[in-house]
Amino acid sequence: MMGSAEQIVVAKGKKVETFIPNDDARDEVLNVVLGRSGSLRAPTVQIGNVFYVGYNDTIYSEPPFGSG
Repeated sequence: MMGSAEQIVVAKGKKVETFIPNDDARDEVLNVVLGRSGSLRAPTVQIGNVFYVGYNDTIYSEPPFGSG
């Protein structure tokens, strides 16, 4: 599902990382989007070809979620 994404934005606490999916980044992306149980971290939202994984106040207060 995320293999077709243009970007994957991952929030962990105050830290936000943006990934451009490719074969070289696959293991790194999986390492940050999967939780301790091995399932996808919540919340996970897809808007167009961009996936947002995890929660961070800044991400969800700016477009496309908030008014910015």
